[in-house]
Amino acid sequence: MATIKIQQVKSKIGAPIDQKRTLQALGLRKISQIVECEDTPSIRGMIRKVHHLVKVVD
Repeated sequence: MATIKIQQVKSKIGAPIDQKRTLQALGLRKISQIVECEDTPSIRGMIRKVHHLVKVVD
């Protein structure tokens, strides 16, 4: 299956707890950290939830 790279670009400080947990579920802990995940609808939904904190890297 295809993979997708996600980079955290903003801090989670001040974000609601559900968004902090979503970042944790994606495997993101630090700003500028990049993780590679499978491109599934559930991962896409998590990215959509925290779209203002992350970006998808090519």
